[in-house]
Amino acid sequence: MTKRDIAGFLNVDIKTLYNWEKFKPNLYKTVMKGLAFEEIVEAQKESYEKVLELQKKHEK
Repeated sequence: MTKRDIAGFLNVDIKTLYNWEKFKPNLYKTVMKGLAFEEIVEAQKESYEKVLELQKKHEK
């Protein structure tokens, strides 16, 4: 995601995001880590679902 995308997702102005990055670096890092974690969880979920599909396909 771009910073513009992230700002839209968080429903804040992009300037707010830049201000967090500059003046509240711990808040900015926490938000970025949270978003990265969410992406990782979603990718793992998709991988798991693909494994289940393959397993069902080969059980037949």
